[in-house]
Amino acid sequence: SKASAGVTFVDSFSVSSQEILPATLAFNNDGTKMYVAGNKGNDVNEYTLSTAFDISTASYSQNFSVNSQDGEPFGITFNNDGTKMFIAGADGDEIHEYTLSTSFDVSTASYVDSLDVSSQDSRPCGIRFNNDGTKLFMTGFYSDYINEYNLSTAYDISTASYSKRFSVNSEDIYPRDVQFNNDGTIMFVVGGAGDDINEYKLTTGFDVSTASFVDSLSVASQDTNPFSMAFNNDGSKMFMLGYDNDAVNEYTLSC
Repeated sequence: SKASAGVTFVDSFSVSSQEILPATLAFNNDGTKMYVAGNKGNDVNEYTLSTAFDISTASYSQNFSVNSQDGEPFGITFNNDGTKMFIAGADGDEIHEYTLSTSFDVSTASYVDSLDVSSQDSRPCGIRFNNDGTKLFMTGFYSDYINEYNLSTAYDISTASYSKRFSVNSEDIYPRDVQFNNDGTIMFVVGGAGDDINEYKLTTGFDVSTASFVDSLSVASQDTNPFSMAFNNDGSKMFMLGYDNDAVNEYTLSC
């Protein structure tokens, strides 16, 4: 694949001491904290990075149990300032909202409410917002759609309503996560069947109905069951969480 030309694997960081079935990955705004959740521990694990977005400097810090809401946290994302956390529960088919009294500190989280997404998919995976929290995107594990929801109040899950969807079935039958570039004109979907990351261009930013497939990047050398992904702020680094090898893998992107 031509997409692999500018991508270089750097190193990996094992999360197996905290989670042996890791399913979702996120960072705080400046890359000094990393979050991993999965369906063994039913919790969100928080790591501290002494050098921003350098996983070789990561160390485990603390965790927060989401077991009261869902036994399979398969998606995680935050609002911009880290005062809200959202978990996609593949067990109960809901997206759960939590408030954090201290930004990006999962130990201060408290449950608020949930959005039922079972009409769209019985196994919601990766979730992301657009930049201002008025749109939410959910990866459908079974139906192979990226589902888009509108929020009438930013980052308030109780105001979310289903809007539209985009099928990624032609590229992968087990989509696991969705990510965007800064302006939403490029969408990335983690493919659990093809062991790759699929890139799409959107003619209208953050409007999945305008997406078209561009290219894919194989990550099979690092993990044959990629589940989640993230970028650093300027898109020069990519991170992939592997379900089988229980590790966060770091890549540099030259283009």
